[in-house]
Amino acid sequence: MDIFEVIRTRRSVRKYKPEPIPQEKMKMILEAAQLAPSAGNRQPWRFVMVHNADKKKEIAKVAKNQTFLADAAVIIAAVGDPEISERWHDKDVMIAVEHMVLAASSLGYGSCWIGAFDENEVKKLLKIPKKLKLVALLPVGVPNETPQPRPRKEMPEIFFEEEYGKPLKVN
Repeated sequence: MDIFEVIRTRRSVRKYKPEPIPQEKMKMILEAAQLAPSAGNRQPWRFVMVHNADKKKEIAKVAKNQTFLADAAVIIAAVGDPEISERWHDKDVMIAVEHMVLAASSLGYGSCWIGAFDENEVKKLLKIPKKLKLVALLPVGVPNETPQPRPRKEMPEIFFEEEYGKPLKVN
């Protein structure tokens, strides 16, 4: 699938089939994160892969009871290290997460980046050091739904020419 088709068709998936992701496919998704750009090539990201059903349920509970998380094949906890990159660690982590989202989508898997969680509780569950920042949770799995596209703002509303407020003319 071409990258623009992946971007156009990707959706946030909140229903998953109880199926694992083959190791070779999971490795491709992880490699997408590994290849992501970062400020100064510092690569301040770390990822904790959670496959255990009980642990996924515990994470879902401390993620505002978003129970669908537990149904995904894996929950990836995306962690940034402010000591490696104080100013950019969280942004760099999200670039790597988006690479995983697009890779997963291109392989036929669903995902939905999650920012609503009790950071301290998730860090305790996963034994993530206090000095690190939990940036996002990413459930990935076989979709059990096909969400419809959400409305998007028109280009002239979000892109400007030369100065803010002067709409870009797009054909």
